[in-house]
Amino acid sequence: MSSFKRDVSINLGLYSDSLGEIPQKRQSLLRTWWRLSSLQRLILLLALLFCVLTAIFVLPHMFTSDDSDQITPGLKEPLQDSLPAGQNLNQMEEIEQKQRNLDELKKQARIDQEKEKEDTVPVVPQISRPAKGGYDFFNGQTRTDRQEQVVQAFKHAWKAYKKHAWGHDELHPISKTATEWFGTGLTLVDSLDTMIIMGLREEYEEAKEWVRDKLSFTTDKFVNLFEITIRVLGSLLSSYHLSGDEIMKEKATELGQRLLPAFNSRSKVPYSDVNLAKGHARAPRWGPDSSTAEVATLQLEFRDLSAVTGDKRFEEAVDQVSMHIHSLKKDKGLVPIFINANTGTFRPSGTITLGARGDSYYEYLLKQWIQSNKQQEHFKKDFEESYQGVKSKLFRRSEPNKLLFIGELLAGRNFSPKMDHLVCFYAGTLALAHHYGLGDGDEYLGSAKELAETCWQMYNRMPTKLSPEITYFNLAKGASEDLIVKPLDSHNLLRPETVESLFYLYRFTGDEKYRDQGWQIFLAFEKHTKLKEGGYSSISNVKDAGNPRFKDKMESFFLSETLKYFYLLFSDDPKLISLDEWVLNTEGHPLPVLTES
Repeated sequence: MSSFKRDVSINLGLYSDSLGEIPQKRQSLLRTWWRLSSLQRLILLLALLFCVLTAIFVLPHMFTSDDSDQITPGLKEPLQDSLPAGQNLNQMEEIEQKQRNLDELKKQARIDQEKEKEDTVPVVPQISRPAKGGYDFFNGQTRTDRQEQVVQAFKHAWKAYKKHAWGHDELHPISKTATEWFGTGLTLVDSLDTMIIMGLREEYEEAKEWVRDKLSFTTDKFVNLFEITIRVLGSLLSSYHLSGDEIMKEKATELGQRLLPAFNSRSKVPYSDVNLAKGHARAPRWGPDSSTAEVATLQLEFRDLSAVTGDKRFEEAVDQVSMHIHSLKKDKGLVPIFINANTGTFRPSGTITLGARGDSYYEYLLKQWIQSNKQQEHFKKDFEESYQGVKSKLFRRSEPNKLLFIGELLAGRNFSPKMDHLVCFYAGTLALAHHYGLGDGDEYLGSAKELAETCWQMYNRMPTKLSPEITYFNLAKGASEDLIVKPLDSHNLLRPETVESLFYLYRFTGDEKYRDQGWQIFLAFEKHTKLKEGGYSSISNVKDAGNPRFKDKMESFFLSETLKYFYLLFSDDPKLISLDEWVLNTEGHPLPVLTES
C-alpha cells in the first residue's frame, strides 16, 4: 500500500476539492458565501468580530500616548513594564519609586495648569454696598409728624393708582382711567424704592410680586431711552441695592440688554428711541437730533448696572458717549441742547439752557465724579468749567429785589430771562458740589442758597403757593414785580426740583428754614392738587387759588421724587440715604458710590 502524505486542513471553499487545482473563473462573493457550510460562516464571522474589537480597543493605544504624559514636556520617562532577567528587589523598588515620583509631578503639573487658566480670567471689580448705618428700611423707623403726613399722602396716591391704574403707566385721577407710555407699569416701578425708604413693606411686597410676574419688556413699541433709563432702570437698581431682592437685578439686567441697541449709531451718541422687543433704534419723529441732556443722563444707571452684573458692555457704551461729548468744543463749558446721533455734533446755534433738554447734563457731570468715588477727574473739571460759564453768561438778577436766576441763550447768543422750574435742581447740585469740596471757599454754597431763595419765591408769590412751570424775570429798572408768569406757563406738574434742593441744603446746613419752606409747599400740594376720591393731579393755573383747574394727570415722578424728597427733608436721621454713600439719579433713585471691594 503506497503511503501518501496529505495536509490536513479545513476546506473553506476557496478552491476546488481537487488538490492544487485552482478555479479558472472567479465566483461572486455572495455565491461563495452561501456555498460555505454553517460552521465555516460562523468561523469567518468570529474572525471578523475579533478584528473589529482589536481595531477599537488595541490599536489606539499603540499609536497614541496617555493624556497625562502630555501635560508638561520633559516629565515623561519610559519605564519598562517588566524587569529584565536577574533584576534584584532593590532595583524593583527603585523603579516603583520613580513611577510614584513621576505621578506626583504629573499631578502638580495639572494643578499648575489649572491655576494658570484661572489667572488669565479677567477679574470684574465688585462694588461695596454702602452701610445702612444700622437703619432698617422696613422696621423700627421713628417718623417725625411731618414725615407721617407725607407717608399718608403717598398711600392716598398709591390707593388711587392701585384701584384705577394698577400695572399701567400713568393714572388719570379725575376720569379714573389709565394710559400707557412705555407699557412697563411706569408709576408702579418708579415708586419701588420710595416704598422701601418709607418703610411701606406691604405695599412694596405687593408691587414686587407684580414686577416678578407681570413686568415685561417685550411690547413692540418705541420708548424714550432717557426716560425709561432714569425711571425704570434707575428704580430697579436702587430697589435692588436697598432690598437685596434678586428679581430687581434680573429685571434691570434684561432691560439694560434691550436698551443697548440704541448706542449702535455711527457716532456712538445714542438714538433717542429704542424698540424693546425688536432691538431697533431711531431718532425722534420730530427731527434728526437727540437731546443733549438725554444722551448725557444715562451714565449713572449704566455704570451701576455694570458694577452689579460684571458685564462691562453697559459702562463702555455710556463711556463712549461721555468721552465724545467731553471732546467737543463748548462755550465756557456750556452746551447746546441738541446733538445729532449720526454725526455726533451739536446743532449749530442751538439754545443753551439749564432747563428742558439741557438740565441733567450738568447734574450728571458732578454726580458721575461722585459715583466714581472722585476718581474720574474729567467730570469734575467739566462741571467746574460749566459753573464758570453759568456764572458769566446765564446768571442775572431781577428787578426790583435782585433775585438771582439762571436765564437762557437763544440760538446760543441772545439772552432770555426765562427760567424753567426744572432749573431749580441746580441749587441742590451746587450745594452737593460744595459738600464734596468744590468751588472757591463758600462760593458754590452761596450761589446755591440764593438760587434756592429764588425758587422758593416762585412758590411763595403765587396765590396757590405753587410754582408755575416757567417764570420770566423782570430786568427793567423801576419794575415793581420780579416775576412774570405767562398764561400758557402757569401750570404745575407736581415737579420735585425745588423740594430736592431744599433737602440738600437742609442736610448740609441744618437750617430749619428749608424744612419750613418745604412744609408750606407740601401743604399747598395737599390743598390744591389732592383729590378726595384718591390721587393727586397736575393743575393748569397756579395764579388762581379759587379755580386752579385739574389737568387730570398724576406723573410718576410725584411718587418717585417729590414725595420722596419731602420724606427725606423732614427726616431727623442723617443716615437715611447718606449723601456720603449714595448718589441720587435725576429721578431721585439712590445708587451707591462705587468703591471696589
